[in-house]
Amino acid sequence: MSCDLNCSFLNGKFCKDPNLVVVEDFFKHVDAGNTSNKLGSKVTPVSVNELFGLNTLSISLARIDFAAKGLNPPHIHLRGTEILIVIEGTLYIGFVSSNKNNGQNRLFTEVLNKGDVFVFPKGLAHFQLNVGYENTVAVAALSSQNAGVITIANAVFGSTPPISDQVLAKAFQ
Repeated sequence: MSCDLNCSFLNGKFCKDPNLVVVEDFFKHVDAGNTSNKLGSKVTPVSVNELFGLNTLSISLARIDFAAKGLNPPHIHLRGTEILIVIEGTLYIGFVSSNKNNGQNRLFTEVLNKGDVFVFPKGLAHFQLNVGYENTVAVAALSSQNAGVITIANAVFGSTPPISDQVLAKAFQ
């Protein structure tokens, strides 16, 4: 949004002169996402990058559309906790706890239906899978104006240059 005139850069965005703020800084329409892709899902973010009025407010959201059996693959948000509500359909969701002293990571899962809410703690790997035969819609709120996202498979197997096969083979045994 805006901040005092002495501020030039805050939370990754330049502050806007309060005299230049317009109503469009606070409004965005979000259409259903196109799920005709390999994963059968589409995440439509509404962060400070899409809605400038979020600047300095520590909040954002995303609409997630799923085709039947669509997946939002394992990913993490390093800068924000996520709370998800299912608007239509059924999702199998889960997150994995962080490394424990004994090397055990615990998987927490649940099946969510319309109206159900679930929290994914900041920085933990999590996913959502449409287990129904109809389209599903969910909305995620995040505790950051720009929570960021790292899709684990893309980061590990799609880096440029690629991670060496020797490293990947040993890491994934």
